[in-house]
Amino acid sequence: MQRRKFINNSLLTTAAVVGFPTIVPASVFGKNAPSNKINIGQIGCGRIARDHDIHDTIRFDQSRYVAVCDVDSNRAKDAKVLVDSFYKEKTGKDKYMDTKIYDDYREMLLNKDIDAVVISTPDHWHSQPAMEAALAGKDIYLQKPTSLTVKEGQQLRDAVQKTGVILQVGTQQRAMPQFRVAAELVRNGRIGKIHTVKIGLPGDPSGPEAAPMPVPSNLNFDMWLGSTPLVPYTEIGVHPQQGYSRPGWLRIRNYGAGMITGWGQHHYDSAAWGMDTELTGPKSVEALAEFPKSGLWNVHGDFFVKHEYDNGITVYTSGGYTNGIRYEGTDGWIFVSRGAYQASASDPVDQEKSAKALNASDPKILESVIGDNEIHLEKIDDQHGNWLDCIKTRKAPISPIEKGHKACVTCLISDIAMQFDRKLEWDNEKEMFVNDDEANAMLHRDQRKPYGTDYVKV
Repeated sequence: MQRRKFINNSLLTTAAVVGFPTIVPASVFGKNAPSNKINIGQIGCGRIARDHDIHDTIRFDQSRYVAVCDVDSNRAKDAKVLVDSFYKEKTGKDKYMDTKIYDDYREMLLNKDIDAVVISTPDHWHSQPAMEAALAGKDIYLQKPTSLTVKEGQQLRDAVQKTGVILQVGTQQRAMPQFRVAAELVRNGRIGKIHTVKIGLPGDPSGPEAAPMPVPSNLNFDMWLGSTPLVPYTEIGVHPQQGYSRPGWLRIRNYGAGMITGWGQHHYDSAAWGMDTELTGPKSVEALAEFPKSGLWNVHGDFFVKHEYDNGITVYTSGGYTNGIRYEGTDGWIFVSRGAYQASASDPVDQEKSAKALNASDPKILESVIGDNEIHLEKIDDQHGNWLDCIKTRKAPISPIEKGHKACVTCLISDIAMQFDRKLEWDNEKEMFVNDDEANAMLHRDQRKPYGTDYVKV
């Protein structure tokens, strides 16, 4: 407790003395230094960090990973080995990089030599470190979903807008060419007037009962829980102590909402790209869902969600549809998916059913050329690379907080609608349900002090 109090109460005095762990002096690594590298700290070193975020950021020459942080010391040590080994293989030098390990990201944010952070934590630990990173002047790559609640997302958006940092949301489907092509074809009327969108998104299974277990000595479980309620530790409720397979927290409502937010933000973001609703959202939502009646895992299973939009489009989402997005118009349809792509080796992707990344009612639709005077959407080659480029140019990235927040809100109000047996009207400007105090009460959750976005000094 004394150590945490010291971190919280001495930000200004400590920042000047935090060391930078390399064989080269820290002074040569700043944003304006001759090396012109972007020094990166990794917050959260689990499955998605190792398989996706670290891998897809460190390979760019303009980036330099210098620090890693995790509340599980074993995972932090593994991440250090991963980073150090990458630079050893790249340079041929045994000690080219001696990556600094942190067990508290707030201490990492004090290091002025760190320019940017990649946040790959569990969902309930997305908004708070991103807010604090923004207030510390760090640019941010943030895994989706953007927030655990609508209010958290609003607080994060406001902090990013206030500070002007570059925040890229990890909705990497924007870097996959088939999603851009599909959205361009739809936006340019190749299937006529769009009236319906069908999104395929699986639910999660129920799980076993889980007895309380001793907390491993390598895990700061109190900080892992963060703003969520105190509960007994059990391994399938957190992450595996051996290996990096899909963690159990993904299926517990305390820490997220299941697939509707986990993969939903990807698909709702992509669908909004094609519908031209990226900065708005639905005007209503209604849903049906099955929830486990026993066991530790308690997020939704099979479900069906309906959204209505002001432009006349209706969006249906269900596990009964093929995973992906199907745009339907008066003159045909276009279907788009990731194909066989996986962000991590343990993603539950049905390879056989995911083989077709782009399809249409008429093959000629996909052969159509977008003319010079038509709508051309932003084209990038890589989500992480686009973020790094924007850090240098200070231009908005392809997935800024404003668009990420709106896509996440669509997910979150869908989850809320699953709790009610009625249609909910949604006000996009106020980001509130219309005349529904019971539903509006779910736009925020109580936060356990001292953790939570409510306690971040803005």
